[in-house]
Amino acid sequence: MPLSASLRRRIEISKRFHGETLPAVALLIATVAAVVWANLSASYDGLWHTELGILAGPLHLALPLVEWVNEGLMAVFFFAIGLEVRREFAVGELRDREQAMLPVVAAVGGLVLPALLYMLVNWGTGAVTGWGVVISTDTAFALGVLALVGPKNAPRLRIFILTLAVVDDIAALLVIAGVYTNRLDLLALAVAAVALAGIWLLRHYRVWRVTPYLVVGVVAWVAVLESGIHATLAGVLVALLIPVYPPRDRDVAGATAFAHLYQQAPEARSARYARMSLAHAVPLNQRLSDLLAPYVNYVVVPVFALANAGVSLSGAGIRGSVTSTITWGVVLGLVVGKLIGIAGAAQLVMYFVPAARAPGLDFPRIAGVGAVSGIGFTISLLVADLAFADRVAKDDARTGVLLASLLAFSLAWLVFRLGERLKPLPTPAGVTLQRPIQRGRDHIRGHAAAATAIVVYAAMDDTYRKRTAVLLADVRRRMGDAVCVVFRHHTYDDDTATAALALEAAADQRRFWPMHDALVAHRGDLDEAALTDLAERTEVDARRFLHDVTAGVGLARIEDDDIDAAAAGLPDTPVLYLNGSRFEDTPNSLNVIWEARAQRS
Repeated sequence: MPLSASLRRRIEISKRFHGETLPAVALLIATVAAVVWANLSASYDGLWHTELGILAGPLHLALPLVEWVNEGLMAVFFFAIGLEVRREFAVGELRDREQAMLPVVAAVGGLVLPALLYMLVNWGTGAVTGWGVVISTDTAFALGVLALVGPKNAPRLRIFILTLAVVDDIAALLVIAGVYTNRLDLLALAVAAVALAGIWLLRHYRVWRVTPYLVVGVVAWVAVLESGIHATLAGVLVALLIPVYPPRDRDVAGATAFAHLYQQAPEARSARYARMSLAHAVPLNQRLSDLLAPYVNYVVVPVFALANAGVSLSGAGIRGSVTSTITWGVVLGLVVGKLIGIAGAAQLVMYFVPAARAPGLDFPRIAGVGAVSGIGFTISLLVADLAFADRVAKDDARTGVLLASLLAFSLAWLVFRLGERLKPLPTPAGVTLQRPIQRGRDHIRGHAAAATAIVVYAAMDDTYRKRTAVLLADVRRRMGDAVCVVFRHHTYDDDTATAALALEAAADQRRFWPMHDALVAHRGDLDEAALTDLAERTEVDARRFLHDVTAGVGLARIEDDDIDAAAAGLPDTPVLYLNGSRFEDTPNSLNVIWEARAQRS
């Protein structure tokens, strides 16, 4: 079964600084180096405009070095983005429509308003076509800044900005392909289509090795480059066809068996089999994401910045940029447009769709994310290179992007500090229930409007089975419909994650509480035979149930509850909230609940 959300979260937290801040630092160093180099030596332009070519039979590719970076290396960057987009739609935040609504609509607001503001400033000039420069957010910089200046007890903000950045990236790719393409070679497009069909066939026949995908992917990249469309689109299209799914039990079991074989006989052959079985057990999407991440963060993106961020800081250049409508259109769009567009659209969603609200995602924190999103940088620089043919216009746009990034960082720090002062997040966390009971979302036993409500965050482990579940059953037996019980997940290992997936799979067939009671009574492992038996006992469709558990259909919902628990700082043991206030599960718990009921009556 999939690694539990709680365990993944702890790994992420332990690597937070190294995983998010250092890539931003590397990008910053490359940016500063580019500006210094461009202003100290003419070799900057000379190097990046040196033409390099590949000659292989009928194939003759010749491009300036900067174009190899922008269309070659950046194809790897967009390939990594495509892997993330595919994963989000398959098993992540974008799979759950209700969860995705808030960041998706906010992202749309952060796309439309910046573009409108830019066009307003440049209306009636040839520079109006540069509106694509202001629509995107630099994920590396945004996550690094969020880690530095954002609140530490609002883990949903990171997921919110990641989802928002994914939507931004999709829009940027569509704009690059649809707006900034000047010519089309239909024959080359046909070759690209055949190559993409080849990728689909590899996935269809469950090819799990990287090499075949790499070979066909390179063919697709060359064909897209020759077609006249920006070659980075090939990276995304190939990535969207790469298979992704939660790890399968049989694959994990096979890898474990080969690892055990190597332990018994540590020889070259058994080591090779163990390595192959481990690679086979991890879906190709995840393998490639993990493999590419350090290269994208510390090579691809910094080299791109080094090649594209070099702007002239001479007196004439600065005077030209200061008086340029391009520069101020970019600054206004990124700094003001992103903040108002994202925060305003999110506020409308939370007003009209209360179910979209979540702990830590209130107006001050989302406004901070809107400010952070003004750091467009990577894709903004790429679009600037495509949107303008004139070198001066390109420099004005680049200056606007750099200035907007500095202003957005300062504004984000200010907005987050004001938010902490004017509307601080609950401290200490977890004393009161952060998310109110929601009828359409929560698993409720009894009437949601009952005088007494108990919300429990728990994993289906021995502590819950033998103590908390017994207490809750006793409360329901004595108090009947005067009390309602709400169960929320708080997983911490693979076993509790599997039980949570079983609960969600049963809930999809409206059998959550029968499955809950069956799991409370269950003893032993939750293997396929045990899950089949549970399905039969709770009268759910066993085939559909097993598929949903194995495919991780309920994983997004479980992770959502786990994030609540993380934000509240809850321990792994069950935690109960009585009428919105946390209380300890002690031998006297039943009396506490009874007294609370008497007081409310």
